Amino acid sequence: MKLIIVESPTKAKTISSFLNKDYEIQSSYGHIRDLPKSKLGIDIENNFEPQYIIPQKAKKTVNFLKKLADKSEEIILATDEDREGEAIAWHLSKALNLDDSKTKRIVFHEITKSAIETALQNPRKIDLNLVNAQQARRILDRLVGYKLSPFLWKKITKGLSAGRVQSVALRLIVEREEEIKNFKPEEYWTIQAIFEANQKKFEAELIKKNNIILNKLDIKNENEALEIKKDLEKSSFKILNIETKKINKNPLPPFITSTLQQVASTRLKFSAKKTMFLAQELYERGLITYMRTDSTNISEEALTKTFEWIKNNLPKEYLLSKPNKFKTKSKLAQEAHEAIRPTNPNILSKNINLGKDHQKLYDLIWSRFIASQLPPAIFLNTKIEILGENKENNYTLLSIGSIIEFDGFLKIWQTKTDEKILPKISKNDSINLLNIKTIQHFTEPPPRYTEASLIKILEKYGIGRPSTYAPIISIIQERNYVNKENNKFYPTEIGILVNKVLTENFPQIVDINFTAQIEEKLDLIAENKINWKKTIQEFYEPFEKNLKEKYESVKKESLIAEKTNEICEKCGKPMIIKFGKFGKFLACSGFPECKNTKKIENAIKTNIQCPECLKDEKRSQNPGFLVQRKIKKGKVKGKIFWGCSNYPGCNYVNWQNPEKLNNEE
Repeated sequence: MKLIIVESPTKAKTISSFLNKDYEIQSSYGHIRDLPKSKLGIDIENNFEPQYIIPQKAKKTVNFLKKLADKSEEIILATDEDREGEAIAWHLSKALNLDDSKTKRIVFHEITKSAIETALQNPRKIDLNLVNAQQARRILDRLVGYKLSPFLWKKITKGLSAGRVQSVALRLIVEREEEIKNFKPEEYWTIQAIFEANQKKFEAELIKKNNIILNKLDIKNENEALEIKKDLEKSSFKILNIETKKINKNPLPPFITSTLQQVASTRLKFSAKKTMFLAQELYERGLITYMRTDSTNISEEALTKTFEWIKNNLPKEYLLSKPNKFKTKSKLAQEAHEAIRPTNPNILSKNINLGKDHQKLYDLIWSRFIASQLPPAIFLNTKIEILGENKENNYTLLSIGSIIEFDGFLKIWQTKTDEKILPKISKNDSINLLNIKTIQHFTEPPPRYTEASLIKILEKYGIGRPSTYAPIISIIQERNYVNKENNKFYPTEIGILVNKVLTENFPQIVDINFTAQIEEKLDLIAENKINWKKTIQEFYEPFEKNLKEKYESVKKESLIAEKTNEICEKCGKPMIIKFGKFGKFLACSGFPECKNTKKIENAIKTNIQCPECLKDEKRSQNPGFLVQRKIKKGKVKGKIFWGCSNYPGCNYVNWQNPEKLNNEE
């Protein structure tokens, strides 16, 4: 008997359907060895040697697999092809004490009969370089988490934690929030003219004045816009230029992990975690290729099958003379051999028993892949330049139209394309001005991160890898460092404070470039170009030295204690604002003698009377006090302002801290 070990029961069941009774396929149910949860589990004095244990929940599985392995003539480790899968295979070989002479490692990118048979014919040994890269990541993350988290407990509050990569994601979200809060909108105006030619109306936008290009903010206010409008109304117009040309829009490459998560987020509203869970199940059922990949490569066999599907199901104009091939931008392409695609283009979701969400994701992967092997969409773009002249000035206006001549890949990969049809006119045709519109705009702050845009920026900076995007996003939410509302991330008060402490005291940990460099070093370890333990040492020694210094120099009171005007009703001492895991709360300054605590209401009262109430004859007898509040919704959610405690009876609002203004006076 030959024993094949995989990670999951579903994967085992799928492979079993392809092989004869000579093989027994069993699951390890994921990792069967790990670092202990109760302690650091890394021998720092002994060259960072990890102290792996078999968790209690895995012991029964290990004993079962060991008995099977002992009586098997051959053991085949068929875990996933990435670093994590390689590490699981290595841990299995160690925990089961496997004999190297009868142990083989196989990898495959899809769970199909041909892929499994090819893999079995081409076994190899466990790649220790991939294992070491995974170990290095695991140990670095453990060192940061288990060393830095207690610092946060001591200096802020218990229950907090820090992560090497998650802390960078948190920093990006907090800094974006600061940009939004500090943003000052600028007013600008645009001008559109409505013309008629050959009994058809069309719009054109003002782009130049006296042959000088008008930039976005050049028309600053309504007066300037109305002056130009008046000037245009006394101008005569003629067609300056007409340009028509065909534009090819090429198909997008098939999905890699990051683009799948981004598009599933925007189109299906799936979280990255949900997308990867569904994709894992589709993969294990043999429906799609491996879903953790940075490669856009496509196998020749898959291209041949896709060519046949297109030939049999679409008109001949959709058939390419040669397949589309895409360049992989990622540095990790050597780790994953193919893009995410259906294992067989002839399998449609309607013909298989899938849950609703599984079906949606499969259809997304299927259509993106098929579309990648279709011809470009062809658009006919028309630009009409119009000259307006009077005695003082001349103006150039531009109208752009676009129609689809051939849908190409858009036949399968449907997307929003707004066609704008312009009237058929020539340079000598007369045109009539019907109306001029002046339109007010305001510049807007940068948008808050969504899951899609956060993954995109993490990928851009080289932070994290295909297997880490979903956990990064899940962890910062589970730790209550960020909230997600309407698919946008908002940092919590505790998230903002944790970020402040980390950026001020451990800048390297949250430095984007430094984190990206660590990822590059992990890649070099995987390629056997640098030593993994030396890499850990180079990181840890300055980190530990800085940590010891910060334990001494950073005072808890300077981070979290804020004075208030409230008095403790139990002992009469002032109440102060402190931080807990779930944000701010009021605590007695007499702690530990007085343990009184209270929730902070949305509004924090000041001792300054409302100036608007004092002006009012009736309310001046019982004026309200100014209270600090936060905007609950909209683009400036979280922004602080000061309003009257008599609201809604009094609508006074001040955007500046009145206590500071009083002190300055």
